[in-house]
Amino acid sequence: MHTTTEGPVTEANVLEPASGGKTVEVQLEAKPTDWEISPGHVVAGYGFNGQVPGPTIEGEVGDLLVVLLTNRLSQPTTIHWHGLRVPADMDGTEMTQHPVESGQTFEYRFRLPDAGTFWYHPHLHETEQMERGMYGAVVVRGPAEPQLDRERVLIFDDLKLDHRGNIARFGGLMQRAKGRLGNVRLVNGMFMPQFGMSAGQIERWRVLNASSSRYVHLSIGGRPFTILGTDGGLIPKPMTVSDAVLAVADRLDLAVGPFAVGETLAVDSLAYDRGDMVKEEGGRCATVHVGSALPSRAVIPPTLRHIDPLATGDVMPNRTVALGVKMSLRHGVDWTIDGEAHHHGEPVRVGELQVWDVVNDTAMDHPFHLHGFFFQVLDVNGRPPVTISWEDTINVPKKGRVRIAWLPDDRPGSWMYHCHILEHAAAGMMAHFEVVR
Repeated sequence: MHTTTEGPVTEANVLEPASGGKTVEVQLEAKPTDWEISPGHVVAGYGFNGQVPGPTIEGEVGDLLVVLLTNRLSQPTTIHWHGLRVPADMDGTEMTQHPVESGQTFEYRFRLPDAGTFWYHPHLHETEQMERGMYGAVVVRGPAEPQLDRERVLIFDDLKLDHRGNIARFGGLMQRAKGRLGNVRLVNGMFMPQFGMSAGQIERWRVLNASSSRYVHLSIGGRPFTILGTDGGLIPKPMTVSDAVLAVADRLDLAVGPFAVGETLAVDSLAYDRGDMVKEEGGRCATVHVGSALPSRAVIPPTLRHIDPLATGDVMPNRTVALGVKMSLRHGVDWTIDGEAHHHGEPVRVGELQVWDVVNDTAMDHPFHLHGFFFQVLDVNGRPPVTISWEDTINVPKKGRVRIAWLPDDRPGSWMYHCHILEHAAAGMMAHFEVVR
């Protein structure tokens, strides 16, 4: 069973901090924002507190997070707390709360049960609101974090601009079919940012892919880096790689460095083939300049945490989730789950192990996201993952299958699972289901 530092999530977790925790109060104002994506180039964005990305919310396991959202947009909005195991009525979807209308406020209140890198974004009109800049990171720290020399949050995104340099119009058959692929790559809301590192030091990078549909195939100057954590926090042992793919909505915690004085490294997204003629070209996203040396205090232990497996790879699934597509006279194309757009799935019972086969019947990759719960990946196309981990988003390869296992704890209510390519979710590749006692 998934255990946390403070114990299981219950309805009482929305009332007060855990013993020894504190209350973290945040005010977020959603409003039109002049978004300067590069010096002198301003686009008409939306932002939280007038900035893109929105402010990074930081806390510790056991803290109570209280967020007052004020909507200054001309359209309703909500906040979904992506990856956070919140009570159902705090999930920020149209199934769990009334939309926050223009001029209204809504208070989100819940305890932070897990350490990791999470994020927040709207779950209403998200194809426009997120593209215009409404997203931000949530960093939750636990009692046994690896020690590194510095920490950064890097949020990858892309933006589709027209020939005048303005945000391009929304909608159309191509975006509905393939997702909205931007022509400008961004990191932390900026085009081609540059930042410095001290030689000899090792930094912790919390990396998040907030794009509408673009995958991030991360490379850091072709040099090795170490994966410390995924969606649901630290993995059991550090893994050193030379590149990594973040599907839409994925996160990775990395140890990066050390580098030598005077080096310049490109932070690239390498080419990635999503299928169905959507071949994302590679390109630079940011640049790192390595300055003078400083001593390192970094300590990365050989074991980061223990994760008990929920099931073995040969366990029989109790649900098949079929991701599909069909032609539509009205829309040209509808994206489906189990043969229908906006499917209503069967309920699951608290405490009963769920083993799902997520089957992709289409010729394109889809990032599958489960709201409110972490799962373990048992296999991808029959092959077990390199390491056990907790996830809330997993790429399902074209014409492929991913088997996952998860355990619904005692948070009854309405939840969702869907493709996180925003245009696909809006076009029907989304399901609603109930957790019942």
